[in-house]
This record gives sequence, C-alpha cells and structure tokens, in this order.
Amino acid sequence: MHTMSFLQSSLLRTTCLALPLLLITQGLLCANVIGEKSPLSTFNVSAKRIVWTSEHGVRNGETLLAKGTGQASLVNVHKPCVLLPPTDTQAGGSILLDFGVQIAGDVEIYTARTRSKTPPLVRVRLGESVAEAMSEVGEGHTAKNDHAIRDMVLTLPWLGKRIIGPSGFRFVRIDNVDPKLPVNLSEVRALLKVRDVPQIGSFECDDERLNKIWQVGAYTVHLNMQEYLYDGIKRDRLVWVGDMHPEVSTINAVFGYNDVVPDSLDYIRDLTPASKWMNNISSYSMWWILIHEQWWMHHGNHEYLEEQREYLKSLSLKLADLVGPDGTEQINGKRFLDWPSSSNQQGVTAGLQALLVMTLEASERMLTVLGEDATAATCAEAADRARLVVPDTNGSKSGAALLALAKMRSPELTAEDTLMTGGPTGISTFYGFYVLQALAKGGHADTAMDFISEYWGAMLDLGATTFWEDFNLEWAEGASPIDELVPEGGVDIHGDFGAYCYIGYRHSLCHGWASGPTAFLSETVLGITPLEPGFTKVSVAPQLGKLKWAQGSYPTPHGPIQVRHERKADGTIDSKVDAPDGVTVIME
Repeated sequence: MHTMSFLQSSLLRTTCLALPLLLITQGLLCANVIGEKSPLSTFNVSAKRIVWTSEHGVRNGETLLAKGTGQASLVNVHKPCVLLPPTDTQAGGSILLDFGVQIAGDVEIYTARTRSKTPPLVRVRLGESVAEAMSEVGEGHTAKNDHAIRDMVLTLPWLGKRIIGPSGFRFVRIDNVDPKLPVNLSEVRALLKVRDVPQIGSFECDDERLNKIWQVGAYTVHLNMQEYLYDGIKRDRLVWVGDMHPEVSTINAVFGYNDVVPDSLDYIRDLTPASKWMNNISSYSMWWILIHEQWWMHHGNHEYLEEQREYLKSLSLKLADLVGPDGTEQINGKRFLDWPSSSNQQGVTAGLQALLVMTLEASERMLTVLGEDATAATCAEAADRARLVVPDTNGSKSGAALLALAKMRSPELTAEDTLMTGGPTGISTFYGFYVLQALAKGGHADTAMDFISEYWGAMLDLGATTFWEDFNLEWAEGASPIDELVPEGGVDIHGDFGAYCYIGYRHSLCHGWASGPTAFLSETVLGITPLEPGFTKVSVAPQLGKLKWAQGSYPTPHGPIQVRHERKADGTIDSKVDAPDGVTVIME
C-alpha cells in the first residue's frame, strides 16, 4: 500500500485541483509531479552599506539599505532608488552595495511602480571584492563568468522582480545602461542558499583571533555545502575530491554527519572507473580512499563502507601495482599536490610517495574490516616497500608535511629543518592544513597556531569573511582591503595577484579547502580523535601550545563531546571531558 507523508498529503490537497485532469485519471500523485525537495534553504540578506555611487544619476540610494518586504507593491513605501539613464556626455546612474559577508546564492532586484511599463536594461556585476564588482569582463581582463555568470546585462520587469544567480559574492553593482529609461528600484537583497544545519561543534580559547578564524573556516565550508560539496562558490562550483579532504575534516568537526559528503563521494566514484583517476589527478583518487577511512572512523556506518567494497578493491590494487620493486612510486597521469607546489616536482614526488603509503595503509585497514584479507595483504606489502623510499623534498613544505604524517620522516626533524623555515611562507591555503598537523606531530603546536594567526589571520585583516583559494603573505604589503575601493596606483589584493588557474579576479575568495585551521583547532588543540569506528572510543590529547585555556564541543554519532582544558601554574593541563553514553574516553 502506498503511503504519503504529511507534507505530501498537504500538497495533494492544495495543488491537485490545479493540475490537468489527465494526471488524476492516470493515477499520478501530485507529490510525484512536484519532485524532490532541495537540500538547500534560502535566507534573505539586506545590504549593509553603499560603497560607491556614480557622481551623477543616483537618487535615494539609501532606500536599498532599508529592510524590504520581498513583494512588489502598487504603493511605494519608500522613495524608489532611481538610476538615471546614460546621456551623450556621461554614463548612467550606478550604485555598489555591500552585503557585509560572503554570500552563496542569488540577488533579487525589485522594481518600483512607474508610469511607463517599458522594461529598462541594467548591467549587474557581482563581486567577492569591491574591485571585482567594479571590473570589466573580456579580452585583457581577469574577471570571468566561469562556472557562474557574475556580469550580465538584463531586462528588469515593470513592477516585479528579477533573480540573478547563483554565484558567490559580497558586493553587487547595478548600472543603468538603458539609453532612454530610468531604473526605479524598490528593493535589492541577497538570497543566501545553504543547507540549514546547526553548528554542533565549537571552539573557544583565550586568543580571540583564533576564535574568529575557527568561525570563518566553518562558514567557508558551510557556504560550499550546496547540492554537492563544492570547492568554491563563485569559481570551482565542482566536486574536486582531493580538495574535499580539509572540507570533510571541517564538516566532521563542526556539523557532524551530513549527506553532502557521501553524496559527493558517490558522485565522483560513479563518474570515474577505477582504471581512471578522479578529476584526472592521480592524488585525488588517493584522497577518495583517505576520506572514506576518515568518514568510517567518525560515523561507523558499516553498510555505507560495504557499498564501496568493489570499487575500493579495484582502486587499491591499482595503487599497489604502482609501487615498484624497489619501493619507488610509479604514479602515472597528472602529478599534483597543490598549485604552489607545482613548480617543485621533486617536492611533488616526495609528497606522492608519502600519500601513496598513507592510502595503501588506509585501504588495508578498511579492506580488513570488509573481510577482503587477500587484497588487504597486497596493500600492506606494497606500503611496506614504499615506506622505505624517502625522497628529498627540495624544500617543499607540502611534500615534507606528508612525509612526516606518513611517519616516513621524523616529525620533529621535519618541523625544524623544513616546516618552520621562513615562518608561514611557502605554505598554501590547501596543504597548509597538513603543515599544521605535521608541526603539531613534531611538538610545535604553538608554532602551528602562530602560522594560523599570521597567515589565515592576514586574510581577515584584508576584509575577508571567508578564506581564499590561495594567498601569499607578500601580497598583503600595502594592499587595499577587499571591502574598499582601490586608489589609483594602489595595490589590489584581488586583481593584482594569483597564478595558475586563479589569476586576478578569477581567484576565488571562498574556497573550502582553505578551512584547515578550523579542523586543526578542534582535532589537535582540543585533542579529539576517534580511536574506533563511530566514535565508540575517543582519544582526548590536547595540545594547547601557548594558550591558557581552550574549550569546545565535537560532534559524534552519540552526541557531542564537551571538553575544557586549562593550563595550571605548573604547566600541566587540567582537562574536563563530558562524553555521551556509548563513548569511551582515553585521556592522553
């Protein structure tokens, strides 16, 4: 017998009368016609300030800062914001709005009542920075419409609304480009579209800068939790499985279980035969395995692990075959860690050797759980051979960090001779996560937190509300913040820098792979690590570094673990742990 939910039955009562009779007579339920519910929720965000207006042609701009109703009206509650048309001697009226925070979603423009019902033309530009919203698209310019259209000319309806998006933005510029008509606006608002899920995890310490960085990392990933787990909400609205690893670490620490992770892992698996590399990058297929073990340890869903059996076996055997007789990796295809490492192929080789070892060991553990003992033994034997080969990193912090995490090189020695050299220079927003972990493994949690404060904190100093695709500290010298107009001859932190695929304004200022500090502060500083699948046993081993105290919560399938750590006068740590039923705590 077919049963319906309360929502479906309500929809049936309220919508069936409007459907063609044919659907009813053929026995089609209205709920089937309506389709699936989106995992995203929408929140209305009003503009917080006017950054700039053209010298001429703008009237009543402050109207667009008032909280609107989301409804076109025959009565103008406020005087409409009027953008006058261009003339032979000057451009049309233009206004630039700041919504105060990075947005994933749309812009909604409402027009006011006017005598003329002819729809006017406007140009709308979305920007993650003020400079991007003021930029041009086309030959010779770095601003793009890749993945999401963020610069367009469109027609506005008379006494109605127009939705522009989706994209990633904080700033919206609207220009009247109609040669004859004024543009009358009653309201402009942003539509934030995200999964409406609570932050279960938390982090707080006596360093407010670190507290803010934790929150910004959490928000960065939250924006990227769209239908699938994206890496960037403006450019890179794609499932990049390697980039997902820091994002999944943050999701585990902040939100706990969310369908966006298995949905994205399955999506990329089903697109990619095991004989091919995910996203056409060899290391990304390895990250798929490492994420699966991380997900298994955090959530303990044996049924879901079972679903990966055949693909995991095939991919693991492929990787084991890439360990040569002498233990040297023989990885074919694109050899990639992160973009800043790309010019140091010796460092990339070192990183891939370590990543291959970590992946084969993870495969061996999961395949053993699945009862695939023969394949597990093959992976273990290949990992043992590969572990004996420790390539020189040629100064690569990314490659060195992976060698330390794979226990192929002393974390203490790696921290001192490579990772700490030059401070946080030479790290990236992506692989910086592994540098932080390796520093802590080497006994330098305090240095890791200094790196977080100096490197990720510098983005906040430049006006960031989310973390960026990449960043070099050298860029910040004399640069204008992203929420200000760049003076003539000034340094544009967004448009003047970037490399590889993220040159100038193509550079994403909201990239989930940059959220590593959030996961690091929860995992390492609070010291929370699952020892058995599903958090049935957990290690609590805080590394406070220079902090006086730190506290927070960490999601588990049994409920959140609450911890507070305080440094006593003799330097020892006093810890209080409140764990839910079903979780055994091991203090270390």
